[in-house]
Amino acid sequence: MSTELPVFTPRETVSELDRYIVGQHKAKRAVAIALRNRWRRRRVPDELRDEIAPKNIIMIGPTGVGKTEIARRLARLGQAPFIKVEASKFTEVGYVGRDVESMIRDLTDLAVNMVKAEQAERVEAQAARVAEDRLLELLMKGSEDQSRTAGYFAVSPDGQAVARKGLPGDREDVRKLLRKGELDDREVEMSTRSTPPPISFEMLNGADMNEMLGSMRDALGNIGLGGKGPSKLRKVRVPEALRLLTAEESEKLVDMDRVTSDALDRVQHTGIVFLDEIDKIALGGGRGGGGQGPDVSRGGVQRDLLPIVEGSTVTTKHGVVKTDHILFIAAGAFHETKVSDLIPELQGRFPIRVELEALTEQDFFRILTEPRNSLVRQYEALLATEGVTLEFGESALRELARVAYEANTRLENIGARRLHTVMETLLEEISFQAPERKGHVIAVDEAMVRARLGEVLEDEDLSRYIL
Repeated sequence: MSTELPVFTPRETVSELDRYIVGQHKAKRAVAIALRNRWRRRRVPDELRDEIAPKNIIMIGPTGVGKTEIARRLARLGQAPFIKVEASKFTEVGYVGRDVESMIRDLTDLAVNMVKAEQAERVEAQAARVAEDRLLELLMKGSEDQSRTAGYFAVSPDGQAVARKGLPGDREDVRKLLRKGELDDREVEMSTRSTPPPISFEMLNGADMNEMLGSMRDALGNIGLGGKGPSKLRKVRVPEALRLLTAEESEKLVDMDRVTSDALDRVQHTGIVFLDEIDKIALGGGRGGGGQGPDVSRGGVQRDLLPIVEGSTVTTKHGVVKTDHILFIAAGAFHETKVSDLIPELQGRFPIRVELEALTEQDFFRILTEPRNSLVRQYEALLATEGVTLEFGESALRELARVAYEANTRLENIGARRLHTVMETLLEEISFQAPERKGHVIAVDEAMVRARLGEVLEDEDLSRYIL
């Protein structure tokens, strides 16, 4: 590949995932090995490299236990293009809905944007220097135009007419003022281009109209007839002008041919597609799509997915993408169906099956305390912006975990997402009053949790609406 991506051992990958996701060690180990196998494949002899296919994974477990988050964090670790799609949104060609190839087109678009952003970051310093020079020219030109204007004066605070201070004649002196921020209140006149609003259509079958419109827009842009809208002169403040000019220069410095080539390479060798709700397209009573009603479409979706998962070519506006080495991670609760209800050919393309465990009361407590992005830290940071300090006691957190676990047990099990509703109910009054309580320190203890949430659990009918 053209750029060397981060390399993690399976143990390091699991350790990184542990920082954000509690438990589910079997799933973490499976994805860690899959990530490492990609690194291994790039180092085997050429005659074997194309023969080594990724070992796709299917995760089985209830909602809210970390299936999506594991896949998303894995993609971030490997700097891999990642897309999450819901299998239930696709339908067999000939039926209303999106065709399965659209997921690869969307993944390619994401990869192009990812690589383009990386390239833009590399040339940012160079683009900033050129943009600064262009802004200096605009400032000097504006200063010269103003100096020729008759009656050039300003009014002081005491009402006296005074000569307005112009810019120094030396370019480097103006540069120093610009870098110090002393020219931020000035305006410059510059030419800008507006971006026309995107037009979006969904075709009833086969081709995606968005893909066709995107290709037409790109083709017209290449000959100067499309892309961005007409240019117009407008006055903008110096900081905004510098931002616009830097973005414009960055566009010029980024080699889009290389971006497209690198993005296609990255999609084909490191891309990850997360197929959620794959249990919704399982056939239940009979395989192969031989049933009636919804089973016909479900079986058709599976047959359409099969060539994408096992390896085929998909035409995108950026070029042809081979899906042979894209990693597919499927997930589903499989409450009413089983993995064996998928057609056998599709089952065979997901050789690794991992069952994720339902969350326990102790898991809820760990979710509240261990991850770097835990809900407790999020709420503390949110209320700190109002000058309110939240302090959670351990007993309060354990009571929160108990309430969330009991709510999942007695009502619908929605996994860790239950903590969001529990925390919001607990802190609703504090969040509402926060602007009037600046400087206060609020201790959240077990008694407060019981007072705010105890009645909710006691009345199951009420809890159905609140939790």
